[in-house]
Amino acid sequence: MTGHTTPRIVAASSFRPGFCPENARRRILFAAILASALGFIDGTVVSIAMPAMRSSLEATLAEAQWINNAYLLSLSALMLVGGAAGDRFGLGRVFSIGIAVFIVASLASALAPNAETLIAARALKGIGAAAMIPGSLALIYRTYPKDERGRAIGLWAGASALTTALGPILGGAAITLLGDEAWRWLFAINLPLGLIAIWFVLSAVEDDRGDPSRGVDYLGAFLISLCLGMAAYALTGLGAETGTGAYVFGFLALMALGGFIIWEARVRDPMMPLSLFASLRFTSANLATFLLYLSLSAVLFFLPMTVIAGWGITEAEASAAFLPLTGFIALFSARVGRAADRIGPGILIAMGTAIVAAAFAGMALTAPMQAFWKATLPLMCLMGAGMCLVVAPLSTAVMGAVPEEQAGAASGINNAVSRIAGLVAIAAMGAVAASAYASAGGPDSFGAPSDLQGHADAMNAGFVAVAWVTAALAAAASLISWIGIRGRDQAG
Repeated sequence: MTGHTTPRIVAASSFRPGFCPENARRRILFAAILASALGFIDGTVVSIAMPAMRSSLEATLAEAQWINNAYLLSLSALMLVGGAAGDRFGLGRVFSIGIAVFIVASLASALAPNAETLIAARALKGIGAAAMIPGSLALIYRTYPKDERGRAIGLWAGASALTTALGPILGGAAITLLGDEAWRWLFAINLPLGLIAIWFVLSAVEDDRGDPSRGVDYLGAFLISLCLGMAAYALTGLGAETGTGAYVFGFLALMALGGFIIWEARVRDPMMPLSLFASLRFTSANLATFLLYLSLSAVLFFLPMTVIAGWGITEAEASAAFLPLTGFIALFSARVGRAADRIGPGILIAMGTAIVAAAFAGMALTAPMQAFWKATLPLMCLMGAGMCLVVAPLSTAVMGAVPEEQAGAASGINNAVSRIAGLVAIAAMGAVAASAYASAGGPDSFGAPSDLQGHADAMNAGFVAVAWVTAALAAAASLISWIGIRGRDQAG
């Protein structure tokens, strides 16, 4: 095997660290960084570009929600299956297929003539991301020897944070300079980047054997997809022509959830091992994750629409709101992680989520001032400081709450929970924003570009309602963390 110039990515049981040549490792690392960047940028760019997309496609608020949620739905429902498929059929193979699906869907998004086509393309993109994102870190883990993994993962995480920060800035600048239709180029650029990533993987991976003994929970994936889809449909009200329609879809979602839980308790290789939730700490960490990321996703989705369509802030200026989050996390997460090892993660998570709650409450109080640079951006900095106290300790709490051999499943569940929270946030908070907008006498639709009198004030009312709800959710996450995640024994 030493005569090969390219690595052989094999099943985890037969993988031997240090086996891959250094140049091949670099290609795999670069491919993983590119793939992660595609996935992370996609979410942040859409928030900035949403007003332009709505104007270009004449999309309603509900359609705008589904443009975002179609991606989150398929990604959150299939992410755990994507990781299992990589183990079963070969990491490099599934990773490359995921990128290919993602870039085809990106091209379809760029060419979409209407909102319905864009929603379908975004759903397909989420399927590709579900195969692509889990494989990026797994490839690094399997191709780098143990004593080099930390540095490689650090490079991957740092580059991902940088690209996530640059995404909204470049997207906002493009739309500000080139007009509303520039959002199409933001999707089209995924094509060359994705092809480069595929080339790097194919040139570095020669023998990509999976593990035939590993099962893939297809029925579980179907049931959770049905559950999340029906829940999102009920929350946005797209399927309800009468008041009872939302309740019907909500009931179907509960039925699918019940079937999913029963199936996961019986299947040999479950996508979500229910035994993990017997740990109070694991359950508390995931509940805190759900509440925190629900509040964060709602603010990051509705704030850009408010300042762009309501306050007249340009997309380039609005993109500055995303910088504190990635900046604080990139600069301080390593130090906070070391602190979590010393004192335990619970107190840090409780402090961080309390700070986030205070920032969102501040946004609710100051939104009527329409002071983006003097009030909103400083509060986003406060939110970023709170989040940097949460991210690393939350991972520590999740991993430390379960046996080491189940750490991978625990991490996958926690990642899926954060994305499901984003799906629920945008579906549910749309009703909150729209109701407050209408109650304030809004003449149009929340988030739609409009010069009609009273539109800006009604937009502020809609965002204030969202901000107060998210502040309450973040405060609840803080309380749950304080009660349910205690002690230093989490830190291992």
